[in-house]
Amino acid sequence: MRITSLLAIVLLATSVALQGFDTLKAKYTEFFGSSASAEVHNAEGHAEHAEHEGGEHHAKHKLIVTSPVEQDITLTQNYVCQIHSCRHIEVRALEGGYLEEIKVKEGQTVKQGDFIFNILPTIYQAKLDADKAEAELAQVEYDNTKKLVEQKIVSTQELKLAQAKLSKAQAQVNLAQAEVDFANIKAPFDGIIDRLYEQQGSLIEEGDVLTTLSDNSTMWVYFNVPEARYFEYQASLGQDDTHDEAGETDEEDDNDQQDSDHPQHEELNIELMLANHKKFSQPGKIGAIEADFNNETGNISFRADFPNPKGLLRHGQTGTILINRVQKDAIVIPQRATFETLAKKYVYVIGDDDVVHQREIIIQAEKDDIFLIAKGLNENEKIILEGIGQVRDGEKVEYEFRSPEEVLSNLKYHAE
Repeated sequence: MRITSLLAIVLLATSVALQGFDTLKAKYTEFFGSSASAEVHNAEGHAEHAEHEGGEHHAKHKLIVTSPVEQDITLTQNYVCQIHSCRHIEVRALEGGYLEEIKVKEGQTVKQGDFIFNILPTIYQAKLDADKAEAELAQVEYDNTKKLVEQKIVSTQELKLAQAKLSKAQAQVNLAQAEVDFANIKAPFDGIIDRLYEQQGSLIEEGDVLTTLSDNSTMWVYFNVPEARYFEYQASLGQDDTHDEAGETDEEDDNDQQDSDHPQHEELNIELMLANHKKFSQPGKIGAIEADFNNETGNISFRADFPNPKGLLRHGQTGTILINRVQKDAIVIPQRATFETLAKKYVYVIGDDDVVHQREIIIQAEKDDIFLIAKGLNENEKIILEGIGQVRDGEKVEYEFRSPEEVLSNLKYHAE
């Protein structure tokens, strides 16, 4: 009896549950009917797409293709620099004494030979006065002896002795005068007077610094260049004597032959960026390269010379040297046309038969969104610009070609 009652309860509960599920299903279909239909449609579409992918034929990829272009490119490297006068000296006292007169002001422009300081050398002035007295005495003795010789009272030998004594006295005067002249300091070249370190009336000792004098007609700008850049600049200056002796494959030899048809020449022009982020109006040129590399930094010091006709530049300023190398007939491609594998750069090249081939390229330099190609491509070839990730080596493709001029004028993205 109990078993029969339990079975009846179970059957009743199952019936109620089934009725509730049917009701819920009907309401769901009524409310989400459109979405459910869309899902069914999408599911059917995915299934159909999967079936298509499982077939024997693939849809051909539509790719964007362009070509390398040959053009002149300006490459710029920046270097922090120090600006120096071509002549910058300390003006020191050659003799001790009182600073009697200062004939210049700080910042004044002077010409070569202008008197700038006068020192009263008490000892040397007294010596000069004594030597002048001795010279006058010798002159009197000579004159008297000469008269006696004319009267034939003394021999001509006496006159020669008087002449020698006079010459010696005059030489002493000249020496003393030179020592006194050391106290009258003149400008050794045209320049600008710096700070005055002593004031009028100061007691000066030999060797004391009175001021500094700067010739700012031409400024020497020093900057440090890494070793690799050193060779590039030497080549630009026509002083490079290096060549590549590394082993190359046959393909690389072919690429070298292609590259030899387009020799790359460079020209250097040098600019100076000042602390106010404005460029100095005058162009510069390489004036000197130091003899030794710094073994600790791997750098070598260059000197660029800039004319300074308006005197804007001063000794001790800092700035940034901009070296612009104009590389003519450079082979240029967009960076996004390349991809990298194991630290090597590659492009996909499309042959005359529309078959894609992967090719390694050597980058000479980069600027903005472009690469300058050293080896691997020429301007007559076609490379994939967009859709690199969709192709495989040896695959035949369909593509849309865009001129390199159009592509380079609309670059925004770097390499993939």
